[in-house]
Formats: sequence, C-alpha cells, structure tokens
Amino acid sequence: MEKSVTRIFRSRISIAIALLIILLFGGVVGFKLMSNYTWIDAIYMTVITITTVGFGEVHPLGQDAKIFTICLILTSVIIVGYALKIITEYIVSKNDISKLKHKRMQKKIDALSNHIIICGFGRNGAQSAKKLRAHNRPFVVIESNKELIDKHENEGFLFVWGNANDDEVLKAAGIERAECLISALPDDSDNVFVVLSARQMNQSMRIISRASLESSYSKLKFAGANNVILPDKIGGNHMASLVVVPDLLEFIHNLSIVGNSNINIEEIPVEKLYNTSDIKTIKDLELRKITGCNVIGYKDELGNYTINPEANQKLVPNSKVIVLGRPEQIQNLNSTYNIDVK
Repeated sequence: MEKSVTRIFRSRISIAIALLIILLFGGVVGFKLMSNYTWIDAIYMTVITITTVGFGEVHPLGQDAKIFTICLILTSVIIVGYALKIITEYIVSKNDISKLKHKRMQKKIDALSNHIIICGFGRNGAQSAKKLRAHNRPFVVIESNKELIDKHENEGFLFVWGNANDDEVLKAAGIERAECLISALPDDSDNVFVVLSARQMNQSMRIISRASLESSYSKLKFAGANNVILPDKIGGNHMASLVVVPDLLEFIHNLSIVGNSNINIEEIPVEKLYNTSDIKTIKDLELRKITGCNVIGYKDELGNYTINPEANQKLVPNSKVIVLGRPEQIQNLNSTYNIDVK
C-alpha cells in the first residue's frame, strides 16, 4: 500500500514539475518574441509574473504582450497552485504513512512474548538477527539510526527506533515479556548501562552482551549479564585454531545448530523425552537405537555441563541433554518425541 501511494505521488510530482518547466519556458520565449526582451529580461519578467511578486516591467508592454501576460498569470496560478497542493499532500501523507507503519509495527511487538530483544543493528546485531530468523525465533531490534531502520524494515524485521539506554524504549520492545536480550552496541559503557537497566526491569530474562575490551567483562557480569562475548578474542582464537587444528575446525563448521532442515545438534529438556516422575538414565532412553542420535552433553538442573556423559547418567527434572546426529536423525528425534523446534 505504501509503495503504491508513494508511486502515485511521485508521478503527480513529476507532472507538476514538468508543467512548471513548460510554463517557465513558454513565458521566457513569449516575452522574448513579443517584447524583444533580452534573454535575461525575459527570464526576469517570467519569474516575477509567475510568482506574482509585483515588481515593475522592464519595458512598457504592448497590447499583445499584455494579453500574453494575463494568460501567463492565470495559467501560473493554476499550475503553481497544483504543484503546491501535490507537494503538501505528499508531505502530509508521508507523515501519516510513517505513523501508520509505526503503530502497525508496535502492535506486532505488543503481541510478542518470550521473544528476544537485540540492542543495536551493527555487524554483531545484524548477524544475531539473521541467525534468529533462520531458527524461527521472534525478535525485536532496537536501533537509534533511522536510516538503518528504513533500509532494513522492508525485510520483515520488527524495529523500535530509539536509544536502548532509555527505559521507555526497552518497554516499547517488550522487555517485561522478553526471554532474552542481546546487547550488541559498539560502546562497552552503553552495553553496561543497557544490561543494568534490563536486569532491573526483568529479573528472569537471559542477557547476552558483547564487549570490546576484556576489562569490561567483569563490569558486564556484575551489571547482570549471563554471558559476555568478546568478538575480537573469539576471532583471534578462531584464526589460531585454523593453524593448530584445521581439520577439527572444519568438522565443527560442518555442524549446524540453526535451521529447519540441516540441523545437526539439538538441546532438549528431559521433560520432553520422558515422564520425570520416574527418573531414568541415558541408557534407559535408548535414543541411539530409536532415533540414531547420540547424547554428547548433559546440563543438570544447576546449569553444570557434562561432556560425553556416561550411559548411567541420571536425567533429573529441569535438566537438558545435547544430542548429535545427521539432519534426518534430528528430525526423527523431534517427530518421535513431538518436540516443537522453535
């Protein structure tokens, strides 16, 4: 709808500009031929006639020139009036469309719950949004750069325009209902402030923040961040790993944790696998036999991880298992246990 309205107005504005150019050209040529004015005088007379500013004539006009001037004035009133009307309507409609889009987007955001909030749509924020979209997770982006929002809003992202340091902006993004917040602002001090505000507004949500400096790590953890990521450190470790263990890294690259059809690793609450009123072990579930997937990790109810757990590992309530398999085996697992992959 917006594109069609904009296209119509652009067409009308083009017509108005074309009429103004024709009017100016016709006036200049008319004064030049009828009154033998110089080109400069002809342009001057045409402009003061069209704009009706009321200055005097360069030279006295003859009868034909006066009739031409009358026609030029009447025509200019119509054309200039039309141009002003179109431009005014375009400006007003632009504001109305912008407000309508904002209300529509805010309505969608207000309907979200257990969603993710991304603060900042720079390199890290945009990459996070891309991954979350591939995994079909609902998210909202807070961005202060209006041009950046206008550039990407047609891609289907939900944006809140404003500074993530502002509590009202966080509320507009649904901070009270959010499951997780990713603070990907370029300045560490801004990330600390956002994490601190977000933690006060939602005690239970998970908060992940980026940091440029290692000295900011402890500050962000103290402010309430569950995880702090240092992209530069990760990048350096990654490049060194390509030298030390290139084949292992290539294998890891072939694993996919995001997507619908090519996923290799899945994290599953044990409640999805069996009735935890009667505690079972990994061996009792026989996941390998039933689905072909292997359990490669276990996270207990306290958040402690066990890599490659033993077969007699008890699967207590509120714990999770991490399984590895080919995409078709993961899909078999999800369908067998009726797991809703978000």
